[in-house]
Amino acid sequence: MADLISPATLSPSVLKPVPTLGVAGTATTLGARPDEATMRARARDAAEKFEGQFLSIMLQQMFEGVKTDGPFGGGVGEEMFRSLMTEQMGRQMTRTGGIGLADTVQREILKMQGLQ
Repeated sequence: MADLISPATLSPSVLKPVPTLGVAGTATTLGARPDEATMRARARDAAEKFEGQFLSIMLQQMFEGVKTDGPFGGGVGEEMFRSLMTEQMGRQMTRTGGIGLADTVQREILKMQGLQ
């Protein structure tokens, strides 16, 4: 057992924090708590992604009842591209203001982190 060598003796830099890029290109250190502005930006990003996914699922449900028979409609390809279309529609709706869900989700995330 006396032959064991600790990692710190092999390389003292192993245990030092490594700087990384956080949100918006700000440098943060692994293990360190990001500043309040970074935490707010991350919370907003997560809230907008959540709202975009919610709207996408809602739009997919809405388009399931739409019949597209005819010379230019139907088929497996349309089903695949419809899901991509509803995903992008949900993202765009969120970017242009959405339905207010992102604001509520962001407020709750910040409240859970003690920043509200």
